[in-house]
Amino acid sequence: VQLQASGGGLVKTGDSLRLSCAASKRTTSNNGMGWFRQAPGKEREFVASISWRGGTTSYVESVKGRFTISRDNGKSMVYLEMNNLKPEDTAVYYCAAALRSSASSDVHEYRYWGQGTLVTVSS
Repeated sequence: VQLQASGGGLVKTGDSLRLSCAASKRTTSNNGMGWFRQAPGKEREFVASISWRGGTTSYVESVKGRFTISRDNGKSMVYLEMNNLKPEDTAVYYCAAALRSSASSDVHEYRYWGQGTLVTVSS
């Protein structure tokens, strides 16, 4: 399975971005999916996850109310809508597919990873 993340860019504080993650095949229809991010000099951090049917989502506290994860299994796509962006959201964002169908925040449960897309938020 290959995952391709896109949609990153340079934005200003308060702006919005929509990240997309395309899977190479429909494996993602049975997998929980997640978004993680890694800022320079920091460890990879969980951002959001969604169960395979989309009925359950989970977010890190710092993005609750600002970010929304969604998926379209028919198109093998996962999205991360990011609103009211802050400089501390600056990072490389990775999408990942878990082996299980649930929405997990545990990085160890994710088997497949995309290459990452850079989000830079200027103040």
